[in-house]
Amino acid sequence: MAKENQAALTIQEEFANKIKAENRREKLIKWAPVLVLAALIIVFTAARGTAFFSASNLVAILNQWAIPLLVALGLTFVIMLGSIDLSIDGTVGMAGSIASVLVANTLNSNNLGIFGIIIAILCSVFVGFLIGLIHVKLKIPSFMVSFAFQNICIGIAYISYSGTPATITDPLLKALPKTSFLGIPFITWVALIMLVVCIYIQEFTPFGRHIYAVGTDETIPRSVGINVDVVKIKVFTLAGLLFGIAGVIGLLRLGQGQAGIGKDLMFPAQAAVVIGGTSLAGGKGGVINTIVGTLIMTVLINGLTMMGVNPNIKTGIQGVIILVAVILTVKRGATVISK
Repeated sequence: MAKENQAALTIQEEFANKIKAENRREKLIKWAPVLVLAALIIVFTAARGTAFFSASNLVAILNQWAIPLLVALGLTFVIMLGSIDLSIDGTVGMAGSIASVLVANTLNSNNLGIFGIIIAILCSVFVGFLIGLIHVKLKIPSFMVSFAFQNICIGIAYISYSGTPATITDPLLKALPKTSFLGIPFITWVALIMLVVCIYIQEFTPFGRHIYAVGTDETIPRSVGINVDVVKIKVFTLAGLLFGIAGVIGLLRLGQGQAGIGKDLMFPAQAAVVIGGTSLAGGKGGVINTIVGTLIMTVLINGLTMMGVNPNIKTGIQGVIILVAVILTVKRGATVISK
């Protein structure tokens, strides 16, 4: 009897140790992005000294962070659904290109000002709506629909300026990229405002809770009367809004509208979202995670640039980061599914 009790105690201890080990692993995964960001800051500070933390470089980081943050925010909600959006490069380029030919520019006599900007963003919103609608109504995987729209949007961008990019001449719009408030660039303020809006949507609205529920297991919200299709369409529409704003900011920064404004934004954005802690399996992660993920990618590129690293090597390092993100996704996805 004593031996049986001892064996039972041993099993309980082993089980308790296993649970503790699993909890430690979960905590490590949860805090890994923050640790990576801290490590990057330490490395680049050691390599470049005070130059990395200089006011001019911090402003540069904030400027560089704005567009990746906006794009990643839109993608975050899509990924939380367990879906994907590959239209980013095209949608961003289309919004910037359309805006450039509607405001005062060198290509035509249009001068719609802020209304031109709004129209361009609404075009991006409409694209997001169409992606969501086709995805849910025709039961076509989101990656296929969005990839098709990426190419459609690039075509629309080229058509909008007929092959000759329009340079904006509106004095106010030209001045905005150089404008700052409290030392923070105007462009970054726009991104920060949208960040607050996204946090509010995620944390304080039924829509935000529905996104988590659909991403975890959409049969459950369906069973309690939530219109899952509407939730998905709204998410892709919201992503379109954020991609459109990113396109306009890209236009303001470049001063010229062209399809290439959105080039190479898609995969770094996905990497940033996943590195931050949002699982491609859906239902886990969120906006706060994306803040960390986008900062990791921005600080990485900024630091490597300051160190004079070859652009091709920087691209290779980004590739490694994306690979690591995929590996982490598998781990996080397995964790979510096991629940």
